[in-house]
Amino acid sequence: MPKAKVNNIEIEYETIGNSSSKPLLLIAGLGSQLIAWSDEMCENLANSGFFVIRFDNRDVGLSTKFEDAGIPDMMEISAAYTRGEVPKIPYTLEDMADDAVGILDFLNIDKAHICGASMGGMIAQIIAYRHPSRVHSLTVIMSTTGNPELPPSKPEILMQFFAPVPSEREAYIDEMVKRDSLIYGIFTYNEEQARDYRTKEFDRSYYPDGIARQMAAMAVPGNIKPKISAIRTPTLVIHGSEDPFNHIEAGKEIASTISGAELMIMNGMGHSFPSDLISQIINALVANSNKSSN
Repeated sequence: MPKAKVNNIEIEYETIGNSSSKPLLLIAGLGSQLIAWSDEMCENLANSGFFVIRFDNRDVGLSTKFEDAGIPDMMEISAAYTRGEVPKIPYTLEDMADDAVGILDFLNIDKAHICGASMGGMIAQIIAYRHPSRVHSLTVIMSTTGNPELPPSKPEILMQFFAPVPSEREAYIDEMVKRDSLIYGIFTYNEEQARDYRTKEFDRSYYPDGIARQMAAMAVPGNIKPKISAIRTPTLVIHGSEDPFNHIEAGKEIASTISGAELMIMNGMGHSFPSDLISQIINALVANSNKSSN
């Protein structure tokens, strides 16, 4: 796969579909590689009229790693906030948003449809208010504003999902398949499919240190709710009713804060992309993109 040189780093990316179609930039979540956007989903999006671009965020997959930055001290980051200071972190979500826009620059794309999931949804929102001239439409899936007044994640899920993981290949895959089942929602969990994904993920790039630094980046913007109120692009917010990480109220807040945004609640969906709902998600994304005047 090719690499884009942006912001003095390299970002691994892949395109699917006809370059003359509508450009759609997909932004993955915390620690997720570009393969989190499945081949099937990307091909269906391409068949729906998009030139699909998926990529590895910095510090994961095959993009530049920030090894020299070390592991952030989350306790110190929290303490800095308490002292009224801006914590020192290796990079910010704003940097990651600029990376994404840099890919568009690298591909000579002036404006694109932007879709992000989870942390990628936060980055997508930041792009929409930080670089509004680059966005045709915005789709935010299972994400949040980071507002501390929102209902918290389920503590039992956080404890299990962010506990240390084994570094040995088979043990890692077994553990992540188990954890994925905890956030899937009420739909039938395809363990074989999940195992295939986690195997490809491990073999492509096992790098837990990057996840820690991305978590630090998520912690620092704080509440972006006041900033997203400036977004005027056609916006679709998709959120699962059973999301244990970002409570459904997080999706509702995004939709109510962005003028004219549409909220699509997926009954039974957790923090996941159930196969049963992919076609609905794609159809909604297409419909939202058609609201763009360009």
